[in-house]
Amino acid sequence: MSMSGEGVSFAGSIPAEYDARLVPMFFEPFARDLAARVPAGASRVLEVAAGTGVVSRALLARLGPDASLVVTDLQQGMLDIAHAKIGDDPRVEIRQADAMSLPFADHQFDVVVCQFGVMFFADRLAGVREVRRVMAPDGVLLINTWGSLSDNPIARIAHEEVARALPDDPPPFLTVPFGLHDADTVTALLHEAGFTYVQSSVVDLTGTSHSAHGAAWGLLCGSPMYTQLQERGVRDPRRLVDAVAGRLTREGGFAPMRLPMRALVFAAQ
Repeated sequence: MSMSGEGVSFAGSIPAEYDARLVPMFFEPFARDLAARVPAGASRVLEVAAGTGVVSRALLARLGPDASLVVTDLQQGMLDIAHAKIGDDPRVEIRQADAMSLPFADHQFDVVVCQFGVMFFADRLAGVREVRRVMAPDGVLLINTWGSLSDNPIARIAHEEVARALPDDPPPFLTVPFGLHDADTVTALLHEAGFTYVQSSVVDLTGTSHSAHGAAWGLLCGSPMYTQLQERGVRDPRRLVDAVAGRLTREGGFAPMRLPMRALVFAAQ
């Protein structure tokens, strides 16, 4: 969850909280799954909406010594953390880039990877077409999207508790990342962008946090939810964090907290 669509920004203190609390719980498990799907022998790889680099690191563990990986994101604050985590691997180039206008020549990459980013594209069709432009004719696109909130109880609980606390104007953020959960819709988007072959699968994993409180803090303070709460006058989110943590504890345990997660994965050529 790293690109910024309309009204969605990962800035200020959010990237650090996101990386510390949400990446281990939400993103590392699916990053390993997505990286494992990269074709053996891939040599020119682009990552779009890379966030703090969790998929980047999984890709580097899989890619050969002569491969290259270009890591991009719209948010410089996210990329600063990615650079610190990745280090000075000679295979890697890290640069700020907008998925709507990628700064690369046509047909430059044989694999493009995007984890949980398409939902945040300002124009999804334009963004996917731009990705296709920079891919080699026989290249592979690998993306994943979240399942619905009902299939992802950690996020659902946060969404419900915040809406209960702010019924007149509930923050809508979590409806964005969890709003592109229909496989037929995503498949149709990829076909419209020019991909002729699309394969989809459902991946069910477990989200684990060191504590329910840490998970709740990450959800409310490590995402644009934090900005939306501030806009609604919530300057100190601790009471809301406690409410979310209480629900998470009842459903997934306190320390550690474990609950199921679901995502959809798409491979397109």
